[in-house]
Amino acid sequence: MVLDADAIDRLYRGHAAGLLRFFMRRAFDPEAAVDLVADTFLAAFSDRAAFRGESDEQAVAWLYGIARYRLADFLRHGRVERKALERMGFQRRSLSDPEYERIEELAGLSELRVQITEGLGGLGDEQRAALRLRIVDERPYEQVATALGVSEQTARARVSRAVNALRRSVDADAQAEDHDHA
Repeated sequence: MVLDADAIDRLYRGHAAGLLRFFMRRAFDPEAAVDLVADTFLAAFSDRAAFRGESDEQAVAWLYGIARYRLADFLRHGRVERKALERMGFQRRSLSDPEYERIEELAGLSELRVQITEGLGGLGDEQRAALRLRIVDERPYEQVATALGVSEQTARARVSRAVNALRRSVDADAQAEDHDHA
């Protein structure tokens, strides 16, 4: 299967909203999510000759592979690579409040907030405190351990258990999304 401009256009029309949801549920930043969708499709278009699949399903999996790579880079560096977008003449504009709201709606963030709140309610006090110190307050494990009066290993274990419990409490959409496009 050849990924020409028309095939990339079909991928965009069929999967841009899904990619926006994918990025938003992981980055929690509407502007970054929009930029990551643009960056993903720019990379797909630029690298279309490298695609070796034979079906639409393989093309979608390839696209989500690019998306996962772009997301990992964003999470690692805290920014979207804008140089390529700028070279292509992509002019970024700020999102309006209605656009922010629509993106949050598409990403299902209201439901996700409810699920996370319920998941936090199901944690024990020790796990919730460790999670707050590490994730919300962004403290290093050494400080988490000191604040909780436990060893660093125990602090790590509490945070890990809390994160895993939250992950299990959140609906299976994000996990199903990853498996659908693997």
